[in-house]
Amino acid sequence: MLENLMAWLTGNLSPSARIWTALAPAILACAYFLGGLLLFCIRCAFKGIPRDEETLKRGSTVLVGFFLRHYFFWVIQPLWTVILRSGLPANALSMLSGLLGISAGVALAAGRFALGGWLFLFAGILDVMDGRIARTRKEANPAGAALDSVLDRYVDSAMLMGLAWYYRDTWVLLPALLALLGSSLVPYVRAKGEGLGVSVRDGAMQRLERVLFLGVGTALSPILEAVFWPEEKHPMHWLAVVGLVFVAIMSNYTAITRFRTLVKALAPKRQEARSEKAIIGFNAVAGAVATLADFALVLVLVEWLDMLPAWATVVGAMLGALVNYSINRVLTFKSRAGVARQFARYAVVSGTSALLNAGGVALLTLHPQLAYTLVWWLVRGVVYFAWNLPLQRDYVFNDSASDALMEQRPHAA
Repeated sequence: MLENLMAWLTGNLSPSARIWTALAPAILACAYFLGGLLLFCIRCAFKGIPRDEETLKRGSTVLVGFFLRHYFFWVIQPLWTVILRSGLPANALSMLSGLLGISAGVALAAGRFALGGWLFLFAGILDVMDGRIARTRKEANPAGAALDSVLDRYVDSAMLMGLAWYYRDTWVLLPALLALLGSSLVPYVRAKGEGLGVSVRDGAMQRLERVLFLGVGTALSPILEAVFWPEEKHPMHWLAVVGLVFVAIMSNYTAITRFRTLVKALAPKRQEARSEKAIIGFNAVAGAVATLADFALVLVLVEWLDMLPAWATVVGAMLGALVNYSINRVLTFKSRAGVARQFARYAVVSGTSALLNAGGVALLTLHPQLAYTLVWWLVRGVVYFAWNLPLQRDYVFNDSASDALMEQRPHAA
C-alpha cells in the first residue's frame, strides 16, 4: 500500500495505475452527475424545470443549452449550500479557484493529464460559485469582480501554457497557441463592447464550454493512452488533443463572431441598394471565379515553368484582379461611377492585395513542411476577408462616396 502511494506521489505509475488515477475520480463524478441527472429528469417530469435566474440572464449556447445549465446548477446545489454555510468569503473561493487552475497547468506541463484535468474542472466549479456566493450575501463589489475576471484569465492561460509546453515538440503546439489566443480574445471583445456600451455575449465557445471540453478531455485522456499505447514514454493523449483542437477552432470563431457583432453595432448605418448577404454572395462568386483563374495560372507557372511560388502569386493575382473587377462592377455592386477613377482605386486595392498575398506566401513557405498550395489558399482567404472585401465595398465600388467626393470639389468659375 505504501509502495503504491509513493509511486502515485512520484508519478512512477504503471499503465494500470494510470488508468485508475484517471478513472477513479471519473467513476465518483459520473455516479453523482448521472444519478443527479436521473433525479433531475424525474423532478422535471412532475414539477417542471427548476429555472436558475442567473442562468436565464446569462443565456445559453449551442454546445450547452438551458436544460444542461439548469441541471448543472441544480445538481451542485448541495456543494453550494455547504460552501455558503461555511462562511468562506467569495474572494477566498476565487483565489482557491485560481490556485487550482494554475496548478493544473503545472501538472499538465509535467505530463500528469489526469491530475491537471481534474484540478481544472474543480477550479471551474469554484469559479461558478464565487460570484453567486457574493451576490447571495449581498457582498458583490467591483473589486471582487475584477479579481475573479483576472484570475480566470490566469487559469485559462496556465492551462493552455501547460499543454503548449507538453506538446512543444509536436504539431499540437499550434492549436494550443491558437486556443490561448482565442480564449483571451473572447472575454476581451466582450469587455471592450461593454466599455463602448454594446453587449456582446454571443458565441458557442464561452468559458463554461472551454472548461468542460478541456477539463474532461485532459482528465480522461490517460485511459485511452494506457489501453492502446501503454509503452509510450511521451504519450499524445489523443482525447486531450481533440478537445484542444475543438477549443482552438471554436474559441477563435466565437471571438471573430463577437468582433463582427461589435463592429456592426458601432459602425455607421449604410443604405445599401441590395442586402448585405447578397453583396457578400455575389462578391464571393466573383472572388471564386477570379481565384480559380488565378490559381490555375499559378499552377502553370510553378509546375511547368518552375517559377518561384511568391512571384507566381504576383502574376496570378494580376489576372485574378481583372476578372474580379469586371464581375463586381457589373453584377455585385452594379456600379455606374466613372471607370477611370474606380479602376485606379481598384488597382490600389489589388496591388496591395498582391503584395500581401506574395508576402504571406513567401513567409509561410519558409517552413518547408507546409505545401505551397495549402499556404496559397490560407493566405488568400485571410487577405480576402481582411482587405479585399471591405475595401471593395466601402472604397472602390461605393458610388455614394464617389458622388460626395465630387460634390466637395470646387467648381470652376
